[in-house]
Amino acid sequence: MLFDNCITDFFIYFCICKKAKILIATNKFMKKFRAAIIGYGNIGKYVLEALQAAPDFEVAGVVRRNGADNKPAELNDYPVVKDIRELTDVQVAILCTPTRSVEKYAKEILALGINTVDSFDIHTGIVDLRRELSACAKANNAVSIISAGWDPGSDSVVRALLQAIAPKGITYTNFGPGMSMGHTVAVKAIEGVKAALSMTIPTGTGIHRRMVYIELKDGYKFENVAAAIKADEYFAHDETHVFQVEDVDNLVDMGHGVNLVRKGVSGTTYNQLFEFNMKINNPALTAQILVACARATKRTAPGAYTMIEIPMINLLYGEKESLIRSLV
Repeated sequence: MLFDNCITDFFIYFCICKKAKILIATNKFMKKFRAAIIGYGNIGKYVLEALQAAPDFEVAGVVRRNGADNKPAELNDYPVVKDIRELTDVQVAILCTPTRSVEKYAKEILALGINTVDSFDIHTGIVDLRRELSACAKANNAVSIISAGWDPGSDSVVRALLQAIAPKGITYTNFGPGMSMGHTVAVKAIEGVKAALSMTIPTGTGIHRRMVYIELKDGYKFENVAAAIKADEYFAHDETHVFQVEDVDNLVDMGHGVNLVRKGVSGTTYNQLFEFNMKINNPALTAQILVACARATKRTAPGAYTMIEIPMINLLYGEKESLIRSLV
């Protein structure tokens, strides 16, 4: 009887220990990744929604120029501060700032050992930005994924895939028609502009027309402001038309899209034709891609990367073999 009791006690002890280990492992797996939102404009608002919908993230807080002053009601449950150092246990910072301030914010945050993601969208500056942030990230054992919007970003991944399956050929990326957030922000930064909207109109074979609508500040000449807009790097390489309007808000629509076409050669076989289309809400899609890339930073070695360098599975929530089973 004594022996039977010992066996029973040991079995109970074994089961308790095993259950405890399972609970510990489960809690470890379920520990959420803490993300801070840097900037709370169009993209920032959609990033908040994407983080709230993601089972593996929690919002560490929001960084705004005005801090908690006049904060929107949807931020009542989160810390809202002026400096990321006022937040606790931030693991990744999602930069929802104008493109031209990305490098500044990224370097400051990477120096704290915090991962960053951004949607930097000046195509000609991507290689230089990657080089700059890579050195900073490696020095601080952090990860930066740059240009993680839909173009550059997810469209870059599609272009890379199409080039892999038809190495010789030409790819045409036709944007719009729709509102370009990057171009609109660039116009708003021009001296004399009170409010702005920049529309992208595709004319075919990767050529675009920029239609810019502005409200003018008092004391500025339209001709001078229009000339400054056309000279900006965002517009200097495209056909650009600038119009003065009374109320930009009457024209705003967040819809956008892309038609991406490649015609090329697979091996020695010609006339391989591929086409990718999407019609989207611009800031909502950008935000979702930023959050997916924020997830990828915890599975990536220190350094700076573009989206074509990141394994696709690292963007996804879930257990690796389950994802392979369902997607491959």
